[in-house]
Amino acid sequence: MAATSSTVERRSIEFVPSSERHGGVTQQFTLWFGATLQITAVVDGALAVVFGAHALWAIIGLLLGNLFGGAVMALHSAQGPKLGLPQMISSRAQFGVIGAALPLVLVVLMYLGFASTGTVLSGQAINRILHVDAPWVGIVIFGLITFVVAAVGYRWIHGLGRIATVLGMLGFAWITIRIFTAYDGAHLLADATFGAVPFLLAIALGAGWQLTFGPYVADYSRYLPADTPARRTFTATFAGSVLGSMWAMTIGALLASIPHSSFLDNQVGFVGELAGGGLIALVIYLVIVSGKLTINTLNAYGGAMTMLTTVTGFSKRSVVRPALRLVFVFTFLALSVVIALAASADFLDNFKNFVLLLLMVFTPWSAINLVDFYLVSRERVDIPALYDPEGRYGAFDVPALITYVIGILVQIPFLAQSMYTGPLTKMLGGADVSWIVGLVVPGAIFLVWGRATRRPPERTILPEGADDGAATTGAGVDPDADGDAAHDAEEVRR
Repeated sequence: MAATSSTVERRSIEFVPSSERHGGVTQQFTLWFGATLQITAVVDGALAVVFGAHALWAIIGLLLGNLFGGAVMALHSAQGPKLGLPQMISSRAQFGVIGAALPLVLVVLMYLGFASTGTVLSGQAINRILHVDAPWVGIVIFGLITFVVAAVGYRWIHGLGRIATVLGMLGFAWITIRIFTAYDGAHLLADATFGAVPFLLAIALGAGWQLTFGPYVADYSRYLPADTPARRTFTATFAGSVLGSMWAMTIGALLASIPHSSFLDNQVGFVGELAGGGLIALVIYLVIVSGKLTINTLNAYGGAMTMLTTVTGFSKRSVVRPALRLVFVFTFLALSVVIALAASADFLDNFKNFVLLLLMVFTPWSAINLVDFYLVSRERVDIPALYDPEGRYGAFDVPALITYVIGILVQIPFLAQSMYTGPLTKMLGGADVSWIVGLVVPGAIFLVWGRATRRPPERTILPEGADDGAATTGAGVDPDADGDAAHDAEEVRR
């Protein structure tokens, strides 16, 4: 039976059979709306103005980036109901059962970075609620709360998303009103001057924000019934993530445009003061904690799932007991709390820059995964082979791995990060277009190379004993695919 709201989730890296599928696409909207309507997205929007964009053009650029990146992210989400698998397990179909560990290690590092920096911000809000000065108090409390929700799993995570959505809408509505009444928000949008470089940087900020969700977005749609239309999963995820992100980023762009704004120096305190202080500020701090708790839980749950995917690729395990999943969740969160406690302000700034640099590893992974699933394999996956290094996908997929490395290398000349600025970026005046290069180049290479080398099954192959109808079949039969019905049946029995 599926885990109930009061029990720990029993599934982890394995396939979810149809008897345990539940829920509707509305929960995808509330989860991603609640997770993205939060203070880190506010900071992301503020950075667009810090980089030199006028508030109006920053908002337009952020919107374009969110629309494009959100579409890519939502295409990953649509894979969840079809496959019933965590996102990074399905990537073994592209990179091989062991080869998938290459992007997986970098994924864990990035989510660990986001979790630790998010824990610092949330700890500040908790300390203000409790009226304590010791930084470790709020950090540890937030880490423990995150562990409880991530440990229980899927149902509680979606329940938290609904709570964060309601609280976020109320809290951010009040902040929006305060911006336009206390600081004349309309005036902040007036006299807009356009600059191409900061405008492109704003687009990159919006797109990069959305693309970072790609490696775990299907983790939270994989329990939906297999016959859930992909269009509905896509639309709900896309709408929730883009609307939540844009509301928060718009507020950030406006806050950074306030003359002599101290928002970036004291994000939590500034927002509390803007809200009006006193009891209202306490409510806003609760809103901040609920939003950060939602996204931090996603980071912890997805980070632990990614760690399990990496380890089981070598151990050949296809099922992981709930107790082991809890150990990985705890380990991930313990590391994030230790980093948050030990980090100086300078360290956190440097760590954030390092994390931003790691974004370059996600665009080629995303391009390869989507091109293979939708255009090469055409939604047909041999699920049992995803756990067998000697199966259809092998231990390593050389074309995918080479394409992935190429996808990273071609971005280097176009990078515009504080740690490194590429030579072509300097020629472009500082504009960051690396994410576009990181999507287009490996996507085009793998479309040609993948079609020439890959042999997907004629239809999706389910694990032995899976319920009928637990996964959808492909959208057609590739005349070049190897394997007839007998071969596919043998693959299921192995």
